[in-house]
Amino acid sequence: MTDVLRRGRASLAFAFLVQGVAFALLVTRIPAIQNRYGVSDALLPAFLAAVPVLAGVGSVATERLVKAVPPSRVLRWSQPVVLLALLGVGVGEHLAGLAVALAAFGLAVGALDASMNMLGVSLQRAYRRSIMLSFHAAYSLGGIVGASLAWVGAHGQLALWVSYLPVVLVLMPAALIGSRWYVDQERGEEGRGEGGPQDRVSGPAAGSPDRAGSVVAFKLLLPLCLVMTVTYIGDSTVSNWSAKYLQDVLGSSEQMATVPYNVYMVTTLLGRTIGDLGVRRLGAVAVVRAGALVAAAGFAVVAGAPGEWVGMLGFTLLGLGLCVLVPQTFAAAGRLFPGASDAAVARLNVFNYVGFLIGSPLVGVLGDVWSYRGAMLVPMVLVLVTLVYARSFAPEPDRYGGGHERPRTADVGRGSHGL
Repeated sequence: MTDVLRRGRASLAFAFLVQGVAFALLVTRIPAIQNRYGVSDALLPAFLAAVPVLAGVGSVATERLVKAVPPSRVLRWSQPVVLLALLGVGVGEHLAGLAVALAAFGLAVGALDASMNMLGVSLQRAYRRSIMLSFHAAYSLGGIVGASLAWVGAHGQLALWVSYLPVVLVLMPAALIGSRWYVDQERGEEGRGEGGPQDRVSGPAAGSPDRAGSVVAFKLLLPLCLVMTVTYIGDSTVSNWSAKYLQDVLGSSEQMATVPYNVYMVTTLLGRTIGDLGVRRLGAVAVVRAGALVAAAGFAVVAGAPGEWVGMLGFTLLGLGLCVLVPQTFAAAGRLFPGASDAAVARLNVFNYVGFLIGSPLVGVLGDVWSYRGAMLVPMVLVLVTLVYARSFAPEPDRYGGGHERPRTADVGRGSHGL
């Protein structure tokens, strides 16, 4: 493995981590943001929904943008915008300022998510073995760090800008320095990016096919879009309803009700850390099927839990199951459209936000008109849809034989149409 690829992998993992920190710092301080700006409970959902909607717009725009510039450049400059927008949320005083900051955050997050996963797919192609889960593990680790920093800020009753400013001052220059080693897979040339060396990995899947916009047939991409949507419906169910469910339905204390999401994040990190090994040994199809079954079992345990400890066991299973699905969905899109992986990833990324928008209100409405236990069965059924489309995650048989993603050492670093 070349030093170029190693550096590219490390720098991209750091970008994922930074994004995890930034996003967690925003979503875990929503009550403080609401209090600072005087946002009413009726108006809050509109502000929160605007972020994923604009993120979808940013992802679509990135699909067009990367036809002219490499994804590394989009990532390099969208990450500082995310961090500055986060700081803008902390220092503003009026609703108009909050709206502008959240709009900038949403648009930049869409570009950031899309470009990060584009680079991840192309790096996995160059590595010729599964590494995509490791990038998302870095995101999970960042989320844990961000949530912990948010807890410190809330516990110390610090102003939002006091919590956000040190993080931005540390992470923004670090991310810009790390961006010097991002690796694009394009024309097989070595060039120089802004502020440092811009390394590129050569390969027939690069250059004009990815950048000139080979056709991505939505009919072929649709199964992966469905999997992405139902996965994020499950994820948003945990992030938005786990605390309320444990406290209101299972009778836990307020302090105990904060535990499930933390446990979910830790098990997500654990699952993603070891997930690549599972893909290499068993193949992507087996790992995706196992993840869907474990996630469905987690929802079933949560729905039938007699008390708080069994409920937490269910949320633990959810973390272990759901965590493998999103990274493998992006990887599968890259395999399905090797000559247009950037466009496929950008379009698929939109359904991340679709699932997020559907999940929270879906459980809330079902909980009000039916019951919250019954509401937990709906994402359980939806995540089982993944089993129907599991074969969409298989590499072509003539690539690795047997459907497993096994590396061919002689091809490492050369780039190819397969992962």
